[in-house]
Amino acid sequence: MSSQPAPAFDLFNVYFERLYDPTMHLLLAFDGEVDEAVLKKATLRLLGSNPYLRSRFAEEEEGMPCWEEIAEEEWERAFVILPPGEHLRPPAPLDVRRGPQVRVSLARQEDGDRIVVTCHHGFCDAKGIIDLARRLFEVYREIKEDPDFRPAPLGWYDRGTERVLAQFTAEEIKQARDEEEPFVDRWRFPIVRQGRGTPRIAHRTLSPDRLRQAKEFGRRHGATVNDIMIAAFFLAHLKIRDDPSDLGAPRSILTSADLRRHLDHPEACPPMNLSVAYEVTLTAGEGTGLEDIIDQVTAVTKRRKADGLGIGCILFYDEIYAGGMPGVRAFFDEMIRRYEETGLKNPVFSNIGVLDAAEFLPVDGKDGHPLDLRNLCFLPCVCWPYGFLISLSTFRESMTIVTGYEKGPYSEDMVERFLDAVVGYLP
Repeated sequence: MSSQPAPAFDLFNVYFERLYDPTMHLLLAFDGEVDEAVLKKATLRLLGSNPYLRSRFAEEEEGMPCWEEIAEEEWERAFVILPPGEHLRPPAPLDVRRGPQVRVSLARQEDGDRIVVTCHHGFCDAKGIIDLARRLFEVYREIKEDPDFRPAPLGWYDRGTERVLAQFTAEEIKQARDEEEPFVDRWRFPIVRQGRGTPRIAHRTLSPDRLRQAKEFGRRHGATVNDIMIAAFFLAHLKIRDDPSDLGAPRSILTSADLRRHLDHPEACPPMNLSVAYEVTLTAGEGTGLEDIIDQVTAVTKRRKADGLGIGCILFYDEIYAGGMPGVRAFFDEMIRRYEETGLKNPVFSNIGVLDAAEFLPVDGKDGHPLDLRNLCFLPCVCWPYGFLISLSTFRESMTIVTGYEKGPYSEDMVERFLDAVVGYLP
């Protein structure tokens, strides 16, 4: 079996498994039945076209990990028909070390089929899973037209970040290296205890009117919807913690950015990891509302976007990666030691963006009639202490915020009250 070295972003996104389950899901709810035989063929033929999809993350005692192809008889794990009732549970994790790197799950329900496309963050980021799902239904359509259709093979494609760095001058890269500041953990989401628990998903879906109000608020304050969500996320943490030491003190959250924004043809990128995290540090006093804090948020996000957002993160990971696996393991050991000693871990907000039905449709059903999407939603990684994350995705003008967490270490009531607080701070 052939193999390829795993680049830095893949390696680090696998090893973040020490903080959360790096499995992500894209949920597509149709208003009828898809052709499951064609969907399975489309899944397996995608594996046949992409060697990374049909690989496992392989580690050895010596040397750096690699992507290693698995035997064709193991590809069958990429397509699953769920038994009745299974759709009510959070989707199962994906084993990055076993492969393959995608799982397409079909749950047949009375009001239509629910399909969940699952990937591991070690293989790709949120944009990657969306691109993969779009390609899946492109292949589905092609096979409906021509049962012998097979997608063109990709081969072992470049998954590194060199193409991003190539967009910047040596001086810009040096400046980014000099100005890169380490993350400082200043607080955390309230926990009941440490350890592991039972995976849960909690969410809120807001009406299109709430999105219109958010956009109107943003126009008045020079803010994006992403800025507004960051502010609401921050204020909800302040409220739910109810800790006087937070008032007037710098407190930080992490949020994400897509490095594809630096590329000339981002749409040409096959599924991979090209997202980074950056820190937003704010201060708020008692009674602070959205209007009081939004200017702080916009100041940070505008400055970061103007400063070659993401270069410093690439350089940071590349430097650790260059030290080999001893350096990588030492980095994660130190990170976990710090969390356990301080009990602090900044929460994370990730905006997946607008999920457009047109990217996945048309899809003809089993009976040949066109199907429509009732819902389209991103489900993020499941966290345990001290990690905590929510994601936002927007479908047909409705915003959905979702968190994956483990009940036991986290209180279900606390999580639900937190989501209510986020919604309460939005316009």
